[in-house]
Amino acid sequence: MSREETNTKKSEERRSELLGIALELFAKFGYHNTKISDIVKQAGVAQGTFYWHFKSKEAIALEIIASGRAEIAKVIGQGYRSHSGTVEDMVTASELLLTSLFRFAGSNRYFMELLYAGAGNDEVIRSAVNETRNEMERAFRRNIKRAVELQMLPANIDSSLRAMLLVSLIEGVISRWLFGPRETESELSRKTAEELAAETARFEFFGLLGTTKNTANEDKKGSSK
Repeated sequence: MSREETNTKKSEERRSELLGIALELFAKFGYHNTKISDIVKQAGVAQGTFYWHFKSKEAIALEIIASGRAEIAKVIGQGYRSHSGTVEDMVTASELLLTSLFRFAGSNRYFMELLYAGAGNDEVIRSAVNETRNEMERAFRRNIKRAVELQMLPANIDSSLRAMLLVSLIEGVISRWLFGPRETESELSRKTAEELAAETARFEFFGLLGTTKNTANEDKKGSSK
């Protein structure tokens, strides 16, 4: 490797390190309460190094949010259907999608904390955070509309409302799973991404019963014998 390539690699590693440290501090202490001096102190570099890579604290925060937004949209986009199937096919596909989404959340805890609580009152940062959540809704809306096109869901379904409800459900699950409050009864924090995805997918399609109407009737018949 040439000296130029080595320097480029070191510069990229330093930039990545600054992004990671900034994200952690934004998540833990909030965007407003985090200063550039805090970021460079933890990184062990001079402020000039920070400004070599980023124009401002706002610039590094917006890059963090944009990167996370792209990753989330990519995960949700994997659920876009290419062919039709049964209700159980949809449940299985949703479970796989949610497993990927919950795994992402678990592996990117600081980003999820920034998304849900760390933006504070800064208008520009809150706008970027809201756009990320809006992008999640748009991605699920596309998935729902595709299922309608494939006649897997009713044509008169309100895709915008359903996408909003679904994203609200998912955000609530992730928030409680990662950040509490803790309730010893549910032991939610001990659930794996796969376990949460299975429960959430069935709730998405079948509600509190967690099963199809026919299966519920069969269960009732069996219990009455």
